[in-house]
Amino acid sequence: MPPAKTLERVVPIGTLAERTGVKVETIRYYEQVGLLPEPERSEGNQRRYGRAHVERLAFIKHARDLGFAVESIRTLLRLSDTPGMACDEAHAIAAEHLDEVRDKIARLRSLEAELARIATVCSGGVAASDCAVIEALADHSHCEHHSH
Repeated sequence: MPPAKTLERVVPIGTLAERTGVKVETIRYYEQVGLLPEPERSEGNQRRYGRAHVERLAFIKHARDLGFAVESIRTLLRLSDTPGMACDEAHAIAAEHLDEVRDKIARLRSLEAELARIATVCSGGVAASDCAVIEALADHSHCEHHSH
């Protein structure tokens, strides 16, 4: 996806969504949960977004793309809004998230190995009642990795 284009003027929500690659509903959600400040409104009560909104939305989108939770993003935004603060909390959030990602990768590798094993023991061409895939799915004890 191309990087977010900068806004030279205030724009409606649809234009912001188009330029940032973030859905309108998601932008509204970020406003509701307090990640994105409420924009000014036009005389017709339409939301109007400026450059600060697109920059903050790009930050949020990048953090979400990296898998950070909304509460972590809220804290990171607070730290970003207070540049004089030490970054210890940001480091702790990133390190904790990295540990979570590594745990998830380990679980996925275990699943991959188990699925590969199941797929190789089933040669196909037999009745479903004799199928190794069906047996493994019906009885978890047939799996080598019980942790998934």
